[in-house]
Amino acid sequence: MSTLKDTITTDMRAALKARDELTTSTLRMALAAIGAAEVAGDAKRALSDDEVLAVLTKEAKKRREAATAFAQAGREEQAARENAEGDVLGRYLPKQLDDAELADIVAEALAGAAATGKAQMGPAMKAAQAAVAGRAEGGRVAAEVRRQLAV
Repeated sequence: MSTLKDTITTDMRAALKARDELTTSTLRMALAAIGAAEVAGDAKRALSDDEVLAVLTKEAKKRREAATAFAQAGREEQAARENAEGDVLGRYLPKQLDDAELADIVAEALAGAAATGKAQMGPAMKAAQAAVAGRAEGGRVAAEVRRQLAV
């Protein structure tokens, strides 16, 4: 069992004892998603911290997208709940990079991969995603890679 999963389990139990319904339900949902990811696939093994982080990132993205959809539909109460759940999940995610930091990291990754043109977008994205390591959404990374390769 990963240490991040242990932390989430401990925090969920503490929230349960404190009768914090939002945190309890959000962390239960996260643990269920982690459990599903462990069972999916052939290995049926405990996930590493990086894999747990990937599951949490995906769940946080679902919450952001749902909040946007609810807000556009005029359902502010549900949008607020989704945002609150995203905030709970955000406690376990690494700090997101700002635009300047992302640009610097992508530039270094592109230099290391010797990517110079749009034809090398695939290897450039692979190098940039590895360098960013979950600290920025894939769409932001792809946009920055495209911007720098266009030069």
